[in-house]
Amino acid sequence: MRVGFAHRTCRFFALLPVTLAAGMALALSGCNEGGDNAESASASMPPPPVTVAAPLVQRITEWDEFTGRFEATESVDIRARVSGYLQAVNFSDGQLVEQGQVLFVIDPRPYEAAVAAARAQVESARARVDLADAELRRAGQLVDRSAISQSTYDQRVQEKRVAEAEVSRAEAALQQAQLELEFTSVRAPISGRISNRRVDLGNLVSGDPNATLLTSLVALDPIYFVFDMSENELLAYQRAVASGELRSTRDAVPIQVRLPDEPDTDTWPRAGTMNFVDNRVDPNSGTIRARAILPNEDLFLTPGQFGRLRLPASLEYEALLVPDSAILIDQSNRIVMVVGPDDTVEPRVIRPGPSRPGGLRIVRSGLEPSDRVIINGLMRVRPGMKVTPQPGVIEPEPGSGS
Repeated sequence: MRVGFAHRTCRFFALLPVTLAAGMALALSGCNEGGDNAESASASMPPPPVTVAAPLVQRITEWDEFTGRFEATESVDIRARVSGYLQAVNFSDGQLVEQGQVLFVIDPRPYEAAVAAARAQVESARARVDLADAELRRAGQLVDRSAISQSTYDQRVQEKRVAEAEVSRAEAALQQAQLELEFTSVRAPISGRISNRRVDLGNLVSGDPNATLLTSLVALDPIYFVFDMSENELLAYQRAVASGELRSTRDAVPIQVRLPDEPDTDTWPRAGTMNFVDNRVDPNSGTIRARAILPNEDLFLTPGQFGRLRLPASLEYEALLVPDSAILIDQSNRIVMVVGPDDTVEPRVIRPGPSRPGGLRIVRSGLEPSDRVIINGLMRVRPGMKVTPQPGVIEPEPGSGS
């Protein structure tokens, strides 16, 4: 029995390698068949579809944007020019006033009395002139008959001149008294919006030299927009002006303005012109002060408010635009994928410009208007592979305001 058992065991182990080899051969045969199927399936798949479109061609003007503040074109601190007790305030705090409107009245009675006294002095001086003139005529008749000396006649001539000078001095004093009386009515020197009164009725106000501040007044229409331009931006504008690409910002260059709460789109509801650039760059900040002027008929804009201004940075020209989403980044390069005539994907290095409303970007170089740019399906492609191009159109994103 032991011999029989050992004989059957040896036969089992002798057959085992053959069985495993056959199994492995079958397994390998199955794997080879699967690989051949995958390769054939891959070879039979069509090129992936992608959406392509020619760059959008638009006539545009590039703009530079600046943040600044609105300022009044005219601002006046209204002060008393004569001393006295404040008798009347003829406006409501914060109201609009017209040029020449009486705002304050200082008690005029002392100045009316001064005018009357100065007028009397003028009359007295004129009477002395009349007397000196009569005496001079008599002296002229007597000197012709040698009844008085020549020196006496000369004295009468000088007395008349002195009397005439007294008239001039009295008239000047009367004019000064009349001016001071006029200054008791404090009038608006410009039209605009007035601040609150700084002095109440019954208070004593002082004239020059320590004039009392009564209120302030600002003009609102038109209104200034003041902003700072960096030295580099100034140089760029100067280069463009020197080459004839731009008008000088010292000329009446058109500008556009919007307020912080207005939508961040291509709509700029207010327009004006440049009217001033300072004569020096501030060495501390490296900026130069610039100013624009714009109408404010509705008086909506208020001095001191913030705003955004845009200034033309180029003349109008035809630009090529592609979606920002179609631009890839490769280290320091910006690339778009285009489809060649044989439907092969080609990378193109471009030089992008500033962004435009609607998710578009200006392409300064690297593309032609006839190129087919891949705008959808970039994740499915790589350079050199075949694709199935499907026509599309480059358009600004909805709601961009362009």
